Amino acid sequence: MAVVRRGGRPLVVVAGAGAAGTLVALHLCRAAARRGQGLDLVLADPADRWGRGTAFGTADDRHLLNVPASGMTALPEEPGDFVAWRTRHGDGVRDPYSFAPRRQFALYLDDRLREALAAASGAVSLRHLRQELVAVDRTGRGVAVTAQDGSALEADALVVATGLPAPGTGWAPEALARSAFLVPDPWAPGALDVVARDRSGPPDVLLVGTGLTMVDVVLSLSGHRARAGRRLLALSRSGRPPRPHAPAPRLAAIPDVADWPADLPGLRDAVRRHLADVARSTGDWRPGVDGLRFRLAELWQRLGEDERRELLAHDAGPWGVLRHRMPPSSARLLGALRACGALHVSAGRVTGAEPLPGGGLRVGLGAAGPVDVGWVVNCTGPATDVRTLGNRLLDDLLRPRGGGPLALPATAGMGLRTVDGRLVTGAGEADAPVWALGALRRGELWESTAVPEIRAQALALATGVLDAVAPLPRRLADGRLVGGHHPLARPRDPLGLPVSTTAEAAAAYAAGLERVMRLQDGAEGLLRHATRTDPGFALAHAALALLGHEAGADADVAASLEAARRAVRERGDDRERSLVEVVRLRVRDPRGAGAAALVEHVARYPRDVLAVSAAVPTIAFSGLVDVRQDAWDLLEGLAPAYGDHWWFISLLAFTRQDQGRYEEAGLLAESALSCEPSSGHAVHAQAHVLYETGRHEEGRAWLDHWVRQSGRSASHRAHFSWHAALHELALGDVEAVRRRYAVELAPPAVTGVRALVDAASLLWRWQLVADDGTGAPDVREVLAAVGPDLLARPRTPFTALHAAMGLAAAHDGGALRDLRRHCRAARDPLLRTTVADVCEALLALVEERWAEAAGLLTELLPVLHRVGGSAAQREALQEALLLCLARSGRGRDAARLLADRLACRPSPADDRRLLALAAAPQRA
Repeated sequence: MAVVRRGGRPLVVVAGAGAAGTLVALHLCRAAARRGQGLDLVLADPADRWGRGTAFGTADDRHLLNVPASGMTALPEEPGDFVAWRTRHGDGVRDPYSFAPRRQFALYLDDRLREALAAASGAVSLRHLRQELVAVDRTGRGVAVTAQDGSALEADALVVATGLPAPGTGWAPEALARSAFLVPDPWAPGALDVVARDRSGPPDVLLVGTGLTMVDVVLSLSGHRARAGRRLLALSRSGRPPRPHAPAPRLAAIPDVADWPADLPGLRDAVRRHLADVARSTGDWRPGVDGLRFRLAELWQRLGEDERRELLAHDAGPWGVLRHRMPPSSARLLGALRACGALHVSAGRVTGAEPLPGGGLRVGLGAAGPVDVGWVVNCTGPATDVRTLGNRLLDDLLRPRGGGPLALPATAGMGLRTVDGRLVTGAGEADAPVWALGALRRGELWESTAVPEIRAQALALATGVLDAVAPLPRRLADGRLVGGHHPLARPRDPLGLPVSTTAEAAAAYAAGLERVMRLQDGAEGLLRHATRTDPGFALAHAALALLGHEAGADADVAASLEAARRAVRERGDDRERSLVEVVRLRVRDPRGAGAAALVEHVARYPRDVLAVSAAVPTIAFSGLVDVRQDAWDLLEGLAPAYGDHWWFISLLAFTRQDQGRYEEAGLLAESALSCEPSSGHAVHAQAHVLYETGRHEEGRAWLDHWVRQSGRSASHRAHFSWHAALHELALGDVEAVRRRYAVELAPPAVTGVRALVDAASLLWRWQLVADDGTGAPDVREVLAAVGPDLLARPRTPFTALHAAMGLAAAHDGGALRDLRRHCRAARDPLLRTTVADVCEALLALVEERWAEAAGLLTELLPVLHRVGGSAAQREALQEALLLCLARSGRGRDAARLLADRLACRPSPADDRRLLALAAAPQRA
């Protein structure tokens, strides 16, 4: 079993070549290639091909995935990848919400792994060893693994990815357990074929278990080739089959569980309240269940061992019915079979069994009495206790040895104890080079068997394994590069870049940077703490200056910048000196030298989160000069540096929606939120997707839930409220807008830039579109909270555009003229031309020169994107154009513009406006 190592590069063995093992191999290959690290991989599994395993080895196309195709990508940064693959290689179905045959996913994994190997250009090798591994021992360098044929292989690391175990039969009475008419494992090759063909014994088949395995067995044993008169009798303790997925996709409503109780009774109450709240606000319980899924591991880990066991005994069954749902097509088929009497589902248990003379079994069902069946199929699902499986590799990991076993069982034996996937040994340390994922982490995560969870684990595990077997070099304070585990290496930021400071200051800085990445409040407080802990920490000072300048944070920009420049001269590497200079130029000349320096810095240091944040236009940062080109190109070029990181995917989602690629943007946002439910950038992208695709009822309900839950600590909450209000305007629900404005958007809830960009612009749109005779609140109270400088002397075209709209909402022609004069005299060409012309157009509107205003706005709309902001923000001027066209007697032109918009985005309010325009008199 010798494997030739190329140039002494690391060797990693993966035990198991099902979905989990294949995903690990895929992401190890991709991560090694990105690092430029040579790597040899061995996939050890007796199966003839990788990617199959129990879950995806079926050849029956009636066995469907239990997750929509959009959730089954192997690559989080490309959430539509499996859908696109199906279009090219599968059955041609492009619907992201379709439920594909399971065997297609196996073929997809096969393709993606082969492509990753080819892309690595020889830097990564892969061998499929068709042997089961039975033992493992630590060595001085790593591990020695033994295969079933007795051969041994030395490796740097081992990943145990053995997948779900076979179903257990502990429930079966002895006579049934040893009967030839029991199918103990329906997934064994050919196990159901003999049942389907049998025509000799009683026609009925008893299915013990009513979960998803039962669904697939019913699909296999029904249809036009099924035995005439056969009934399928499904039995379980609860008698509850899985619930179906919703007929159309719904966004997950992810709760904030920070203040949920840590005891089981309190947790049950909190879950009930969450599900009831989501059902009440969305009309469906499923988004609540789907959102809770992302918090289960956190909640599970709060419970003690006794409470975990109680949860498994009393709550796991009901939860599984809601959580593990079947495709709508499968639900329809089961419903039809039940309606015609071919399928019966009931509660009960097997109490005995005896053979029948002509074949088959008489099975006792307690009080329900006996039934005569030809076969009994075990549909109870995989066994749970790894200590009783008889798996030789797991038994060897758990066996006592010198220094203690290499693994310890987790709760109720449902897997192994780990620290981020690395096995905890008998000595209580996660220091052996052995990792596990998927079903083997159920005891510590509970939910750990679906592809989305396994994919996330495979991603993290790939990084952890490579960091252990081939750590990246690290730089010391004096500039020397040393090995990755050198004890004097500098601390690092959240993306792994070294920082010149103390460990305590670095921790505060990293926490602040993570809040910036999530769009959460409190970043400046943590950064300020970092500067107090280490006054010579240049990056913390620079970050405060940048946030104060770009995002309106409470910071003395000039003082922080001067402190950063002074500190970096005494202590700082090339990246830190470059970033401080970028911040200096950004403050002095944001659209000229500042933009050029920022682009150059990001090109040299693509994983510098603070710089990339400043370069990409978002709620918090103005971005580069040309939103549509410079920022898009920059972000696309960063993909190799970030890959699947949730923050990058969040920004990519926002870019995709700005490009009008709404389906892809939505999938990217969901992928990011599945990793980090508090990602404000992902929520912002999804908010735009929901609005631009006309999902108004769902949009406002989903946004309200996120703001109340995972977004409770979000910065720029007013902007998310603005998004929800746009949905309400589109629905024509003006009273809902009025309530929202009074609580969430009226001063003093918002001030400064947010008052201008969110509150004032909302009132301006409200004036333009309200059709029920009620007026919007007086905008002057908002403008007073904005402040005179922002209104009279805005520094950026985007701010100036909103100042113009706010002044137009106040019908303040004099102030509009002053703003136009300020823009005409500005150095910035966009202020001198585009924004000054907007002021001209809105002045004409205020003075009711409708035709002149309509002409100017018609010319401005195609170039307005240069000013920045989103399509939804710029749409306010389209609303102004619609008003001017209608008031100038050009109702047909207004109707055409509105009809074009309705063709892209449904809106009940726009439907009513279109009817009103059709009935209005037209200019001759």
